[in-house]
Amino acid sequence: MTARPKSGRSTLVILALLFASSGALRLGSGVGTALANEADTPDAPEPAQCAAMPAALADALTAREADMTLREAALKDRTAALALAEAAIEKQLAELQTAEAALASTLAIADQAAEQDLARLTTVYETMKPKDAAALFETMAPAFAAGFLGRMQPQAAAAVMSGLAPETAYQISLQLAGRNAEAPTE
Repeated sequence: MTARPKSGRSTLVILALLFASSGALRLGSGVGTALANEADTPDAPEPAQCAAMPAALADALTAREADMTLREAALKDRTAALALAEAAIEKQLAELQTAEAALASTLAIADQAAEQDLARLTTVYETMKPKDAAALFETMAPAFAAGFLGRMQPQAAAAVMSGLAPETAYQISLQLAGRNAEAPTE
């Protein structure tokens, strides 16, 4: 007789055990379903009902719900008021921008008219006799006289300056020389 190796038998035994355990698991999984189905029979007692809510808790929840409703209404009112205020502010801002544009236009017209008046008066001083213009410039404040002399043609301004008293001519010269001294250089 030849001896068979033991490893073949042990493999068969392990396979048989695996098949047996698989069958046992399949039988066991059906048991839970069967027990659940048995519990659904009409003989089973009905599930227990929760006890009624205590009156104090019910009153507290009702009061809380009423408070929340009031707060929600107040929040809606406040939101509506904020929307109205925002609309009014936007309207006023638009009106202010319109007024600012109108004011800027008016100021531009006034500046242009003032500039035309100054140009016309400068032309008058340039066409006057230098001796008469010098007498007029003697009575003016040095800063005011310097403004006109700075706008005049150099020849006309020189003729007027030559007719002024030396102190007055010096004061006007200082004004002319210093009026752009503080202007930015960059």
